[in-house]
Amino acid sequence: MNQLNHGTINQQEAYDLLFQNYPDIVNIDEMCEMLGGISSKTAYKLLQENKISHFKIGRIYKIPKINILLYLNLFTPNFDRYHSDALPH
Repeated sequence: MNQLNHGTINQQEAYDLLFQNYPDIVNIDEMCEMLGGISSKTAYKLLQENKISHFKIGRIYKIPKINILLYLNLFTPNFDRYHSDALPH
């Protein structure tokens, strides 16, 4: 958190701040929110194509939050270059 005072934040800290209110295992609706409000159809497609690791209990998808973070990391590899000017200092 010390880095927040200096205006920079690393990727892990950003994800921790963004997703701190989500449980460790999320459902489809929570996953959609975490991915910027994607549709449930898109979310199911990501799961069915195994782009995000998950498990099913009966017909219910359960997605470990860490797997969503890993998926996001694939698409934001240069995050650490940016500053957190939009976040409170």
